[in-house]
Amino acid sequence: MAYFQVNDKCNGCLACLQNCPANAIDFKDSEAERKLMHNIARCARCGNCWRICPQKAIEFDKMLANQWDEVAALDLARCEVCGEILYTSAFRKTLAEKTGSPEKSLCTLHKEALNLKISAHFAGHKPGRTKDEVI
Repeated sequence: MAYFQVNDKCNGCLACLQNCPANAIDFKDSEAERKLMHNIARCARCGNCWRICPQKAIEFDKMLANQWDEVAALDLARCEVCGEILYTSAFRKTLAEKTGSPEKSLCTLHKEALNLKISAHFAGHKPGRTKDEVI
């Protein structure tokens, strides 16, 4: 979801661009249309564009609302013994690929929290080392 949105009230006057201290707003004219562009990496989140727009066309409220946007949804893997959530299925696959063992079943407190999450996710792992050498 875009934090900076412009609704259909925009008339292309560029008051927002002219009052942006961070130069986060730009435009591009073609033969038939003007495109407004916003660069979130440059944006100072000051709200000048929102306050100055004479048409009230800038919808800056999502940025000012301090909300969380979902960026990923991953399937979960559970301990086959106790049923508690362990980690994501994608992480389980990575473990199987990197350690050569799918780590099915588990418990005894998720096999000591999966050997301390395979020693903090392969810290110090070098190609050719086994899981036991890493742990």
